[in-house]
Amino acid sequence: MKTNLLDNIKETPEGQLANDILRSCVHCGFCNATCPTYQLLGDENEGPRGRIYLIKQMLEGGEVTESTRSHLDRCLICRNCETTCPSGVQYANLLEIGKKFIDQRLERPFKERFIRDGLLNTLPYRRRFKLFLKAGRFFLPLIDPKSRRKIPAKVAKGKWSKTQHRRRMLILEGCVQSSLSPDINSATSQVLDKLGITLVNIKQAGCCGAVSLHLNQEQDALAMMRHNINQWWSEIEAGAEAIVTTASGCGLMVKDYARYLKDDVQYAEKARHISALCKDIAEVIVAEDYTKLAIKTSKKISWHSPCTLQHGQKITDVVEKILLDCGYQLNPIKDAHLCCGSAGTYSILQPKLSTQLGNNKIINLERDNPDLIVTANIGCQTHLQGRTKTSVKHWIHLLLE
Repeated sequence: MKTNLLDNIKETPEGQLANDILRSCVHCGFCNATCPTYQLLGDENEGPRGRIYLIKQMLEGGEVTESTRSHLDRCLICRNCETTCPSGVQYANLLEIGKKFIDQRLERPFKERFIRDGLLNTLPYRRRFKLFLKAGRFFLPLIDPKSRRKIPAKVAKGKWSKTQHRRRMLILEGCVQSSLSPDINSATSQVLDKLGITLVNIKQAGCCGAVSLHLNQEQDALAMMRHNINQWWSEIEAGAEAIVTTASGCGLMVKDYARYLKDDVQYAEKARHISALCKDIAEVIVAEDYTKLAIKTSKKISWHSPCTLQHGQKITDVVEKILLDCGYQLNPIKDAHLCCGSAGTYSILQPKLSTQLGNNKIINLERDNPDLIVTANIGCQTHLQGRTKTSVKHWIHLLLE
């Protein structure tokens, strides 16, 4: 793609990156074939190719409009287009630049700012989120039916394994997962215990930074990244093998710490080390003798692979292999590559599209009457559970049955 970015933009590091990404696009449109919003709306501007053109026009001096921002906001950042693209276009990075560019030049309406500020000041902070979640559960009978499904029932924390092994790994507790489903990490500690690994939870570590970053608050996100590095560092120096993540969205973010902090003199090297150590729980287990966890079962499972796992981290067929080897039957899933519509805060900011995608995903997951639906990201789990009576859990629980 030929570009002619404004000089004052092209001379910046972000402008140079945007220019390189734009020039790598060959207009083929393969991306639209796998874009969830394009599939629903059929609008060129609601697909990656159209959004790329909109960003290009702005960076070349075109008008910055609310219409353009709306088209960019409706992107799920699922990265399905990056998996499909034959040219390797780094679409998510370009979208991030484009959204930041607009927000620096065009203030959002008050209602949007109010909602986004509420999310920014609640979701990344465990105690605040837990307080609001408790309030939501208390007033559940008074909440309209459509909103009730966003508030899941309370889940028992589960037993954390206390056995000490020579091998040690850290785990990211995260922000919302510790309140919505605290049993995921405790189950993970028990599974790794059976594999001879002690799981260490540094509770002072907090949100990975993804929520703030996706809501265009980069400085807040960078501060959270630095904070987590500081909290983990002494354990890493003491020999911790890995930083385990059980929420694929968080895992994708931590693996990107190196990129976001590459220009930070104090943290660049540490960030590279952290990103290299970060592993999704599936990557950890598949490298061990997990067949000792196998059981005899006739359960049929529908597996939903989160976008942040299959398109972001490029981890495919790993969870499936583990579950098949451990005795489970996996249903074939139609359109398994498409997003469920959760996408972090998307289900709150874009409820109509999110609902359509969630309903479509549930239809496909329940097509063969599964005994259980499993996934690898707390956002997907909560989003899907609100649409079905079939139990939706993190797949790690299956290794404890």
